[in-house]
Amino acid sequence: MPKFQDLSEYAASIAPIIDAAHVNVHASAARTVADLAATSGLTPGYLYDLRFSLPLRPLTRPALAVIHRYGDPSDHEPVLQEHLSQGALTEDADGRLSLTDKGLEFVHRLYDGHAAATHRAWAGHDLAGPAALMGRMLDGAERLPGGALELLAPPYEPDGAGPGLLLFNRLATLRYHRADAHAAAWQAAGLSATEIVGLAGGPLRTGIEAETNRRAAAPYEVLSEPERETLHDVLLKLV
Repeated sequence: MPKFQDLSEYAASIAPIIDAAHVNVHASAARTVADLAATSGLTPGYLYDLRFSLPLRPLTRPALAVIHRYGDPSDHEPVLQEHLSQGALTEDADGRLSLTDKGLEFVHRLYDGHAAATHRAWAGHDLAGPAALMGRMLDGAERLPGGALELLAPPYEPDGAGPGLLLFNRLATLRYHRADAHAAAWQAAGLSATEIVGLAGGPLRTGIEAETNRRAAAPYEVLSEPERETLHDVLLKLV
């Protein structure tokens, strides 16, 4: 592992590794997810994106707007209506969207597919160690009021989940800490979501990215330097 001057540099280095490891499992599971959608008659949609949160807590439309802060909130409605009409989600009088038994069964089958995908994509690697480290970081990661991590953590972990599935979903959840850090950085610079998406490189963008890394470094403080080295090296091997 390269030597880093501080945790901000470490956070900047490990973020794309986390993203790549996460994407590898999604790619490995793509055919399984497509087959599941076809055989179940359910749209993956938010059942897929929020599989690690919906089994534990209902969400609302404003919450979805926070989680998908760079998108158009009006785009959520067609997907929600599909889930509601298919019987995967239910909505109460206060607008809270919850999984039905049918939706939860779909999530469990997704988890089976993702567990198999981690066996394929990450075969031969230690997964229990990094899964435990990620769990410690998630436990200590700050939940910014009104942020996405506050809505999505801790992740749902069914009984008997293996280390590959635990690591995959913990990686997915921790990515929202960095997303919140990035949002806090561009908001502090006086920008909107639309403005940051269109912001080109330059001093302002460089400063926002540096501030993002500073804020995103906080969860790694709970790990010792050897643990951070181990996590970096193991995740890099999963890419």
